[in-house]
Amino acid sequence: MEQSKPYRHELKFAVPYADYVAMRKRLQKIMTVDPHVSPSGTYHIRSVYFDNSEDKALKEKLDGVEHREKFRIRYYNDDLSFITLEKKMKIGNLCLKYDARLTEEEFRRIVSGDLAFMKDSPQELVKELYAKMNYQGLRPRVLVSYLREPYVYPAGNVRVTFDSQIRTSLFSRAFLTKQISDVSATDTPQDMILEVKYDAFLPEIIQDMIQVNGMRQQAFSKYGACRRFG
Repeated sequence: MEQSKPYRHELKFAVPYADYVAMRKRLQKIMTVDPHVSPSGTYHIRSVYFDNSEDKALKEKLDGVEHREKFRIRYYNDDLSFITLEKKMKIGNLCLKYDARLTEEEFRRIVSGDLAFMKDSPQELVKELYAKMNYQGLRPRVLVSYLREPYVYPAGNVRVTFDSQIRTSLFSRAFLTKQISDVSATDTPQDMILEVKYDAFLPEIIQDMIQVNGMRQQAFSKYGACRRFG
């Protein structure tokens, strides 16, 4: 399964709000807004991240392990009619993501610990998570929520996103409700996390628009930031 898709480049930058406003104006002249956004130009993302009792995924991130993976279940705008299980793998600045659709019932069964159905799933990714929940002890650990403003550009299959209002809640059954109690995961919630994803090359016009050469690349992890409280 892991050889069937190419890795993509992924760069992350912390962007002060004033710089975001200027960059956004430049990008809107050449990039297209993702068609899935709301009238505000954004959508809300919630992701339930998995880790084991020894915090394997978290420690690999903090220790800078070159080749690592993590599992998450993601949904948008608090709409549980479209839920995906995702496995994200990274090698340095390269990333690869596999996903599988889940029903709301399957989502609820997984986070409540009712796993038996997973071993006979027709979806390989669901069966892989089942295996790793058994032999690695993976369990839902934290809920990560944030607002995303996405732009796309066809040449290079470029995707530029601005993420803000990153919030966290440690695992509880409240993950399954719309009234989620969470707190800010960053000390400067007004700042943006700029993510730039592309295939083989990043077009020069996009480089000029975001001026990546003038910013310091960061190994920012929303999961890592959201685990700061436990």
